[in-house]
Amino acid sequence: MSAEKKNLDWGNLGFAYIPTDFSYVCNYKNGAWGEGFLTSDHSLQISECAGIFHYCQEVFEGLKAYTTRDGRIVCFRPDLNAERMYASAQRLCMPPFPIDRFIDAVKTVVKANEAWVPPFGSGATLYVRPFMIATGDVIGVKAATEYQFRILVTPVGPYFKGGDTSVKLTISDFDRAAPRGTGNIKAGLNYAMSLYATEAAHHAGYAENLYLDSQTRTFIEETGGANVLFAAADSSLVVPKSATDSILPSITRRSLIVVARDILGMQVVERAVKFEEVQSGAFEECGLCGTAAVISPVAGIEKPEAGISISFPKAANGAGPIMAKLRKTLTDIQTGEAEGPQGWVVEIN
Repeated sequence: MSAEKKNLDWGNLGFAYIPTDFSYVCNYKNGAWGEGFLTSDHSLQISECAGIFHYCQEVFEGLKAYTTRDGRIVCFRPDLNAERMYASAQRLCMPPFPIDRFIDAVKTVVKANEAWVPPFGSGATLYVRPFMIATGDVIGVKAATEYQFRILVTPVGPYFKGGDTSVKLTISDFDRAAPRGTGNIKAGLNYAMSLYATEAAHHAGYAENLYLDSQTRTFIEETGGANVLFAAADSSLVVPKSATDSILPSITRRSLIVVARDILGMQVVERAVKFEEVQSGAFEECGLCGTAAVISPVAGIEKPEAGISISFPKAANGAGPIMAKLRKTLTDIQTGEAEGPQGWVVEIN
C-alpha cells in the first residue's frame, strides 16, 4: 500500500526546492565506491580545500518520478541519465558511478519519499537530482581522490511559470560552449558561465537565451537550459545538430525524436540549422525541450538592437499543434496513460 501523500497545494507548486524526508549518499575513497545509504540530513560538511571549490569537479543529472492514474510510482528512462552521468564524470576525470547502482539508488530514494511524489493529474512531479562532487583535498591543479554521489528529490511544478505559456528568447552575445569543449556533458561549470547572460536576458524581459555556435555564430545550438526543436511547414520535426558536438544530448529530445518518428509517424530531420533559416520564416513552430520543461512553446526570438524579430504565430497563446501533440504523447507515456517503447517507464517497487 502506498504512503499517504503530503498535504501540499500540489497544483500551485513552483520550480523550487522543498526538502523531503530522505536523500541518498554514497562516498568514493581509496579507489572504490562504498555502500550507499539514505539520510535525513540534507546538508554537506566537507573540507574548505575540497576539489569542488577550487577546480569545479561536479556533474549532475535531472529526471522525474510520477504517480500514475492507478497509483503506481514510475520514473522515465533512468538508464539514460545513468549513462550520461557516467560519460560526464569521465570527461572531468571523476570516478563514474556504476550505471546499475545509479538506477537502484534512484529507485531507493524515490521509494523512501513516495509520500512526496505528487498525485496524478496535479501537474506536478517529483524532481530527482543526482549529483557528484569532489570532496577530497586538492591544492594543485589535478583531480581529487575522494568524491561524494548524492541524490536529492523535491516536488516541483512547471519550470516556466504557466507551464504551457509561450516564452520569448533573445540571442545571446555570449557563447555557451566552445568547439571540442564540455558543452555535451552535464556539469555545473557549463551552467555557471551562462548565469551572467541569463540574468541579462531576464532583465530585458526574456525567458531564456538562444545560443549560436561559438565558431561561426551562424548555427543554432541550444538555450541555457534546454534543447531546441523546430516544426517546418510540411509538419516535419527539425532537430538542430552541432558539427562540433557541443549540444547536450537531452534525454527528452532523444525521446521526442522516437515519439515523433515511430509513434506519430512524422518525418524527423536531425541537421545543422542556420539562424538565417529561422529568420527566413522556414519554421512554423519552435519549442524548448528538457526534463524540467518537457516542451515549452516559443512565441518569438528577438534582439532589438540587431533588428531581429522572429515570431511563431501558432505559439502566440500556447503550444502550436505539433509541439502540443508531441508534449501530450510523451507526458502520457511518462505517466502511464499511453504505452511507450519497452523499458522507457520504470516502476518503483
